[in-house]
Amino acid sequence: MEIRVRNIRKEFDRYPALHDVSLDIRSGELIALLGPSGSGKTTLLRLIAGLEFPTSGRIFFGEEDASTKSVQDRNVGFMFQHYALFKHMTVAENIGFGLSVRDSKTRPTKAEIRRRASELLDLVQLSGLEDRYPQQLSGGQRQRVALARALAIEPRMLLLDEPFGALDAKVRKDLRRWLRELHDKIGLTTVFVTHDQEEALELADRVVVMSQGRIEQVGSADDIYDRPASPFVFSFIGQSNTLPVKVRGGEIAYRDIVLGRTDEADGEWQMFVRPHDLEAAAPGTPALRGTVSLSRRAGGSRFSEFALGEDRRRIEVEMPAGEGGEPGSELNVLPRRWQLYPGGASA
Repeated sequence: MEIRVRNIRKEFDRYPALHDVSLDIRSGELIALLGPSGSGKTTLLRLIAGLEFPTSGRIFFGEEDASTKSVQDRNVGFMFQHYALFKHMTVAENIGFGLSVRDSKTRPTKAEIRRRASELLDLVQLSGLEDRYPQQLSGGQRQRVALARALAIEPRMLLLDEPFGALDAKVRKDLRRWLRELHDKIGLTTVFVTHDQEEALELADRVVVMSQGRIEQVGSADDIYDRPASPFVFSFIGQSNTLPVKVRGGEIAYRDIVLGRTDEADGEWQMFVRPHDLEAAAPGTPALRGTVSLSRRAGGSRFSEFALGEDRRRIEVEMPAGEGGEPGSELNVLPRRWQLYPGGASA
C-alpha cells in the first residue's frame, strides 16, 4: 500500500507540530521517521494511523483520500513502545483480540481466530506459547506478541511507535535484525518512529530525518550519513566537529591554517567533519593542534578530544585504539573529507 502525505499541517492549541509536510512512502517499503523529541515524527505517524486528524493537508492510501477516515476504516496495524498487552488474557487471546471485537458480520469463528493466532505465533517465532500470559514472557517476547496482534487484523500497513524503546540494548539489536527479516518476508508497507540513529540506519529502506515539525532530508542510510542535506542532518546523524572557516581563492582556512581546497565561493562557511575523517598530519605540516584532555575506548577505536586555539573549540578525533591519543599527548590532525555549509562566525 502506497502512502502519500500532502502539505500536512497539524496544530495543537494553535501550536504548530507539523509545517507543510509532504512525503511519499512506496508500497512494501520499510521507512523510519527519525528525529529528536519534538520533531513531529510521532505526530506524523498518528496522523497516518487516524489517531489524529490534520489541521490542513491530505493523506492518501493509494488513490484513496484517507484524511478524515477513522482508525477502523483505515485498517492499519499499530504497535506501541510499551506493548499494551492485556494482562488477564493469554498470548493467543491477545493476538486475536482485534478479530474477536469485530461486529458479528465480519467476526471470524473462535476456531478461526485461534488458528490465525497459531499461524502468527509461528511467524514471530513463538510457537507453543499461546496459553501463557504476558507476565510469563520476556520483554522481547512481549514485543513479538504485540506485533503479531497488529498483524492479526490483516492490515494494509504496519505503524510502529518506538517499537524497541523499552528493551535493553542487546534485545533491541536482536529484534531489529528479526524485524527486518520479517518485513522482507511479508512485504507489508511499514513506518516506524525512532530517535535511535543506529536503529533507523540499520533497519530502514529510507530514513526521514525530521526537525521542528519539518522534514530535513529523505534518503537511504548512505545518503543520510555521507551526503547530509543540512547542518542539522550532519550534526544529528553520527558524530561531528564544526569549524568556522573562510574560503579565499579556493583555499579553506581556519585562522591561518589551510585545511584543504574547494570550488565554493569566497566567504565565511561552516566546515563539518566527522571524527573518523580527521587524520594525523605529517610533522611540520600546518594542522589542527592540541593536547588531549579526554580519551575513551569504543571497540577497536579510541576517541580523543582536545581544545583548539584561543576559543578552546573542542575537537574529537577517532583513531585505531593502539595509535595513541591518550590524555596529555599531542595531536596534529587535518581533515581528509568534509562538508561546507554557508555562514558562521568569523574564523
